[in-house]
Amino acid sequence: DFDFDPFQVEACHALGAGHGVLVAAPTGSGKTVIGEYAVHLALAQGRKCFYTTPIKALSNQKYNDLVDRYGAGQVGLLTGDNSVNGDAPVVVMTTEVLRNMLYAGSQTLRGLSYVVMDEVHYLADRFRGAVWEEVIIHLPASVTLVSLSATVSNAEEFADWLVTVRGETEVVVSEHRPVPLWQHMLVGRRMFDLFHDAD
Repeated sequence: DFDFDPFQVEACHALGAGHGVLVAAPTGSGKTVIGEYAVHLALAQGRKCFYTTPIKALSNQKYNDLVDRYGAGQVGLLTGDNSVNGDAPVVVMTTEVLRNMLYAGSQTLRGLSYVVMDEVHYLADRFRGAVWEEVIIHLPASVTLVSLSATVSNAEEFADWLVTVRGETEVVVSEHRPVPLWQHMLVGRRMFDLFHDAD
C-alpha cells in the first residue's frame, strides 16, 4: 500500500492527459514516481522512454532500479562508459548521450514517446546547461517531456519557456519536505546549530 502525495497525483494525471510536466519538489518527496509513471505509460503503449540523468553514477543507479522493476530485457543503459541493450524500450542515459543522438539523427529515437530529464536544474549550469537546452529544443514535438528537479528556483518562469518550445506543460510544485534539512557548523570537534532561535 502506498499513499500518493497530491503533487504526484497531479503530475501523473497531466502526463496521462498527454501534457508535459515540470515537477519541482524537495529531495525525498517522491519525484521519481512521476518519471517511473512515464516509463509505465511508454511500455503500456508499446513505445519508448528515455530516462536522462546528469552524471553516470545516477544513470547506473537508475538503470539498476528499472532492471529490478521491469527486467534486463526491457531496460538499457547508455553512458560514456557503458552500452547495454541500447535498443530496449526503456533506456537510461546521460543527457549528453541523448543530445548526440538528436544531432546524429539516430535510429534509436524511433518510437520515442517520453523523455524524463532528472535534475533538470542543470539547465542553469554555466558549463553544461546548454546540453539540456539543446535536448529540450530539439526533441521531436511528439515526445512528452517530464522535467524533475529539487532545486529549480524559478519553476513558473522555466515552465513558461517550456510551453514556448515544447507546448502544453503543467507546473507541479510541492513545498512539503519529508526529509528535514538541519544546518550546522563544526568548530573544532563541536557541532553547533547554524541558526538558533531565541527560545
